[in-house]
Amino acid sequence: MLAALFAVAFAALLPATPASSAPIDGQFQDWLANDLWPEAKARGISRATFDAAFQGVSPNLKLPDLVLPGQKPKTPKMQHQAEFGSPGSYFAEKTIGAVTAGGRSRAGANARTLAAIEKRYGVPGGVVLAIWGRESGFGAARMPYDAFEVLGTKAFLATRKEMFRKELLAGLEMLDRGLVSRDAMRSSWAGALGQPQFLPTSFLKHAVDFDGDGRADIWNSTPDTLASIANYLVGYGWAKGRDWGFEVSVPDSVTCALEGPDQGRKISDWAAMGISRIGGKPFPPGEARAEGFLMMPAGRNGPAFIVTPNFYVLKQYNESDLYALFIGHGADRISGGDRRFSGGWGKVDGLYRSDIAALQRALEKLGYDVGGADGLPGFKTRRSIGDWQARNGGAATCFPDRATVEALR
Repeated sequence: MLAALFAVAFAALLPATPASSAPIDGQFQDWLANDLWPEAKARGISRATFDAAFQGVSPNLKLPDLVLPGQKPKTPKMQHQAEFGSPGSYFAEKTIGAVTAGGRSRAGANARTLAAIEKRYGVPGGVVLAIWGRESGFGAARMPYDAFEVLGTKAFLATRKEMFRKELLAGLEMLDRGLVSRDAMRSSWAGALGQPQFLPTSFLKHAVDFDGDGRADIWNSTPDTLASIANYLVGYGWAKGRDWGFEVSVPDSVTCALEGPDQGRKISDWAAMGISRIGGKPFPPGEARAEGFLMMPAGRNGPAFIVTPNFYVLKQYNESDLYALFIGHGADRISGGDRRFSGGWGKVDGLYRSDIAALQRALEKLGYDVGGADGLPGFKTRRSIGDWQARNGGAATCFPDRATVEALR
């Protein structure tokens, strides 16, 4: 559940493996004994649990985002030069179609469970199914890593050591409390567990026993998996009875620079500005009276949406506009038919992430808040581009292109 706005090849992030990992193995064991164990012991973790967790575990130096002892973090060249692609590639029909078809086939088989979940948590079945399908292929995805190997390596060597240390200690708590067996602690490359792909802290906070067998089992129980996903969303503020959003048509008179979760207004006010739902239906009365936000992930170069606060709850599952849009759109297709986006995704000029980062730095020098020069055009970058374009006599597209990059160099 940690995919970025635009995918980055893992190979570009891999650290160079030393000729011998023996010195690092020794340092890792010293770290376990003299650094991690004292804190685990203070938190009530038994020695038997600690030893069982790390028996036979050594650092996996093939994991991404590591900083070896004596080295400094650096931006890999390949990441810096990665090609910048259209957001539309995230919605390849092969991918979203598999989630849609899989969700529909499971909706009937799990209808009673999904109805009970929606009654208790207020999260529609389509949303829960879309997340289940996206995260683990409805439980079919293999978890290739030992979770304590991943979390231990990252807590020892990653650039975000403290975050992974917290997750590692939570994993030890899960094991110590008997919430999971040692053998079941298999994970993704980022340490995510089970069918909902929860990090250990999320498991402790949000996993629930919904099948009534006395334990929250996100590895083998479909009811527990689905209810845990819903409980996670509720924990981050899911508003019962509200949609996630609507695809809309935005007239030229409404600037794309109004995008963003900090520029909300009543959906009826957006409608009064000329923004209308695709297909001509009015916004539901309850939604029209509530707050909504303009979201244009490709600026004028793709579909536009009015989203609700629930859209930003979906982003808590994976910090990406495109992920949240994938889940919302997938849920709609699971629940209401095979409806694809009305707006097409335009082509993107031949740009690299380094070009986007250079554009962001130039806008920062002009006083714009672009959300950081990371080469990824989030909503702050998109609306900054649109404002700059309009101020300089151009059409506001709110999306990077070669002409804008060159003009701002």
